[in-house]
Amino acid sequence: MEKGKVLLALTGFHPQRWRELLAAEREVVLEPDGPSDPSIAYAVVWKQKPNLLSSLPNLRAIFSIGAGVDHIFADPGLPAVPIVRVVADNLTQYMTEYVVWRVLDHHRQGMLYRGQQQKKTWHEPPQRPAGDISVGIMGLGNLGRAAASVLLALGFAVNGWSRTEHPMQGVSAYSGEAGLIPFLNATDILVVLLPLTPRTQGIVNYSVLKELRRRNGLGGAVLINAGRGRLQKDADILRALDDGTLKEASLDVFEVEPLPKTSPLWSHPKVFVTPHAAATSDPAHLVPIMLRQMAAFERGEKLENVVDREAGY
Repeated sequence: MEKGKVLLALTGFHPQRWRELLAAEREVVLEPDGPSDPSIAYAVVWKQKPNLLSSLPNLRAIFSIGAGVDHIFADPGLPAVPIVRVVADNLTQYMTEYVVWRVLDHHRQGMLYRGQQQKKTWHEPPQRPAGDISVGIMGLGNLGRAAASVLLALGFAVNGWSRTEHPMQGVSAYSGEAGLIPFLNATDILVVLLPLTPRTQGIVNYSVLKELRRRNGLGGAVLINAGRGRLQKDADILRALDDGTLKEASLDVFEVEPLPKTSPLWSHPKVFVTPHAAATSDPAHLVPIMLRQMAAFERGEKLENVVDREAGY
C-alpha cells in the first residue's frame, strides 16, 4: 500500500506545529485539490468543514486530534471509513491531574478558604477523611479508569457508571439505565467523563443532579464536568446551585464554547471555570501515534482505537 497525503483540517487549533510534525513522514495539505482529490489517504481533523471529506475517493481513515469524536459525526457528509480516536498517555495524565485536582479542591474546601482569605477570616472548619467521600465517575473508559485508580490510591470511595458493564477492582460499578439512580444516590462528587452521543446529550440535567447524595461529609453534592459541554444543561446546573441541590461545581466544558461573557457561570460564587483546558491535545505526543498507525495500516495491520459508529465513541 503506497503512502498517501494527509489532509490537515483543524478549526480552533493553529495548524503549524501539527503540520511540521506530520510532514516529517508525510506530505501534508490544508485543503484538497478539488472535492475529489485522489491523493489524500488520511485526514487529521478537529471540527472539519461539513462535507470536506465526503468525496475523497482514496481516503483510508480519519484521525481526531482530541479524545472526543462528536465533532466528526456532526459532518453530514461523513464517508464510511474508519475513525480513530486519540488514546495517549499524556492526554490521560492531563485528565487525571485535572480530575484529582478538582476532587481534592472540593474535598479540602478550597472555595471556602479562598472566600475566607478575601475576608481575612481565620477559621478552620471540620475536615473529613477521604474515605468518607464517595466520588462517582460517569464514563469508565481509559480516562475514567485512570482517574479512578489515583482516587482509590488517595483513599476515596469510588463508584463508576457506564452504558455497559465495565468492572474495575476497587470500584463499585453500575451500568445502564437500571444502574444510574443507584449510582447517583451513592455519590457525593460526580465526575463526568462520558463521550457525547445522542444518548448522552443533556444527561447532566436537574433530574439527575437531584439524585446525588447531599447529606454527606462535604455538606452537599458536587459536580465536576471535564467531558463534553453538551452533556450538561447549563441552566439546570445554575438552578441546582441556587436551590442547594449542588453545593459547588467545577466546569471545564459548556453548552456553548467559548463560554459567553454574559453567562452567569463566570461570576457564580459556587462555580470554578476553566476554558476546556483539562486535557490539551499536544501535537508532540499525538502526531507520532498517528504516524505509527498510518504506517502499520499500510503494512496490513489493523488500526487501533477505532470508533464504534453505532455507539458513537
